[in-house]
Amino acid sequence: MNPDDPRVRRTRARLRSAILELAAERDLDAVTISAVAERAEVNRATVYLHYPDIDALVVDAMDDAIGHVARAAALCPRQAEPDRVPEPLAELFAHVAANAAVYRCMLGGQGSARFAARMRERLTAALTERFAAGARPSGPADVPADLHAAYLAGALQGVIIHWITGPHPAPAPEIALPFWRLFRG
Repeated sequence: MNPDDPRVRRTRARLRSAILELAAERDLDAVTISAVAERAEVNRATVYLHYPDIDALVVDAMDDAIGHVARAAALCPRQAEPDRVPEPLAELFAHVAANAAVYRCMLGGQGSARFAARMRERLTAALTERFAAGARPSGPADVPADLHAAYLAGALQGVIIHWITGPHPAPAPEIALPFWRLFRG
């Protein structure tokens, strides 16, 4: 299968759209290949031609969103006011809030471990790259940059999960500011 073929790209786009719609409606563990195929208006065999399972489809469908989160986290200025959330971080939390149903589904208790791992990997890589470029926040100098990045990526992902899966999620600005204060160290 040629990934550059317009038919392949259209089919994958329909499958990605279908999984995101279904994930916004129900727990991910309740989404079946048959439901995805029906929503995308293709047969089950077509789904399996493109993706081996639901998790692979979820990760592909959310890859742009993961990239958005990683870029926003990496763009936060090293030194900014503690009482003002940097714009990239405000945008990150606004993005998650706008897509809370899907993130809740993907990162909640019945979510996709593969998606969570991919998100953590992308966040860690983006922060490691930023730190290598000299934009590392203060902290112990003897801690390797990649370990520092993994720590902060895990913290951000943990805060997002706690926020979106809680019983009464607060508005994005009410989460972004405390996270920024913690992130700054």
